[in-house]
Amino acid sequence: MPRVIVPVGLSMGPRYRYVRPPDPRPECYEIHLGDDLVEFTEDETAVWAAAFIDADQHSKLAVNRKSLIRMLENAPRPEPRAVEIVENLISRGLLLEYDPEGDVQEVFRRHKLLPLGEGLGSTPEEPHLHRIGHQGNPKVAVPIQVYTQWSYAYLHPNLWEACVYYADESEEASAGEDVLNLTPGEVARDVALNLPMMIATSCAFLDPVVAV
Repeated sequence: MPRVIVPVGLSMGPRYRYVRPPDPRPECYEIHLGDDLVEFTEDETAVWAAAFIDADQHSKLAVNRKSLIRMLENAPRPEPRAVEIVENLISRGLLLEYDPEGDVQEVFRRHKLLPLGEGLGSTPEEPHLHRIGHQGNPKVAVPIQVYTQWSYAYLHPNLWEACVYYADESEEASAGEDVLNLTPGEVARDVALNLPMMIATSCAFLDPVVAV
């Protein structure tokens, strides 16, 4: 499977100058990234935001570096520096490539998963899927192990440690409760497969781990 590409960080919107009369052009656009507030140019913002655009393709794990660059180069307002900007954002940790079917331990150790949107629970028709959305409208439905990571992974030092914690069901097994018997790698794989869709629908975001 080709490596997917997803944006990292949280948009903080445009920043305008303190001038009169008001200047309609933003001074810059800001992205929350770990403990930093990254300043983007308009072109960088457009490229970073383009990685969110096609939620349907993200659900099919079909958005990668090549498809993102092709979309930017063929957009109504083409970006002639698409290759350069995409590579720059990857090197700065603002775009992330990974293989959702591969070993994601190293990638997950470098990031935290934070929830956005609302947890909307399951339905009688699909009790095995838990929905996440905005203003009561579901945008994505995920299995319980992914829903739990979406909800609680931010409490752990990184996303991999959150998967390790979830996979440890020793207390439940000792109490005679039903367990899923998933390994940390299997939990991480389920998260990795659903991550592009959760990010594209602004139901979650990845943030780099901040060294203390």
